[in-house]
Amino acid sequence: MLIDRRWRLVLSLLAVVSYAVPAFAQQPAPNGAAPAAGAAVKKPPKPAPATTGTADPVAAAAGGAKPTLLGQYGDWGAYTASPGGKKICFAIAKPASSETTPAGKTRNPSYMFISSRPGEKVTDEVSIIIGYPFKPNSEATVAVGTASFALYTQQDGAWIKNAAEEAHLIEAMRSGQNAVIKGMSAKGTHSTDVFSLKGLAQALDRTDQDCK
Repeated sequence: MLIDRRWRLVLSLLAVVSYAVPAFAQQPAPNGAAPAAGAAVKKPPKPAPATTGTADPVAAAAGGAKPTLLGQYGDWGAYTASPGGKKICFAIAKPASSETTPAGKTRNPSYMFISSRPGEKVTDEVSIIIGYPFKPNSEATVAVGTASFALYTQQDGAWIKNAAEEAHLIEAMRSGQNAVIKGMSAKGTHSTDVFSLKGLAQALDRTDQDCK
């Protein structure tokens, strides 16, 4: 199944991001916000929710190569790497704000990343790592302005449900101000994550250029 293939791919991609964290964290955060402290890359979800932002760099080395920072554009970092000799490029950001209902529920860091894998003819694939296991068989949503898109979920990962809409989502994000992700955890907690889209268009232009 496609989702299982994406799940396997994330093993190496999460590993790659563990190396990217120092460079990503050193970039200035907007409005005095704290810099990112962990990351995930690519569309497939992580192997397990507990590993978000905690991948061991030594173990990660077996699954991927050290990434190169292409540039920091607003709230988005652009990177490239070649895990297993297969080149990937990705833009990644953490949410500008996160809320849960009921309030105060703990969760791992969440991230959105948009990746390209030229070897698989994949361009600008949107993925979300939410920081908790989604409710099984539930959908999440991503809204940009008045446009809303359904996301399918597995464990703590989410991707656009209708692949034909992904280009429309990217177009909306390139010109939008915020992307709002809403979902529900396996324990019934509702979450709302707001991602600033400042710098995303430039970050995608850079990754697209490097992963033509």
